[in-house]
Amino acid sequence: MNDNELTVEREDGPTRGRYVIKLSPTAEAEMTFRKGENDSIIIDHTGVPPAFEGRGIAAKLVNHAITDARQNGFKIKPVCSYVVAQFRRHPEWADLLA
Repeated sequence: MNDNELTVEREDGPTRGRYVIKLSPTAEAEMTFRKGENDSIIIDHTGVPPAFEGRGIAAKLVNHAITDARQNGFKIKPVCSYVVAQFRRHPEWADLLA
């Protein structure tokens, strides 16, 4: 599987959820969130297995959440240090900050 074939899926529970990419039968990358107030999500963790690091997989998860927020009208509160750093690098996302 090449990196262009990686698909991000969103899994939702009553109070938590995650964005996930299946990397192999035994490995996945994920970005987890809690559901906050006022139609927001609190992104609290991003993880990519070491064997898959350095390929932009974490960025793909964040970008999917940004697109999702724009399409579905929710805000994001980044708590995960990686996502906080991405928001700093992308001032055009400021309107999505919770």
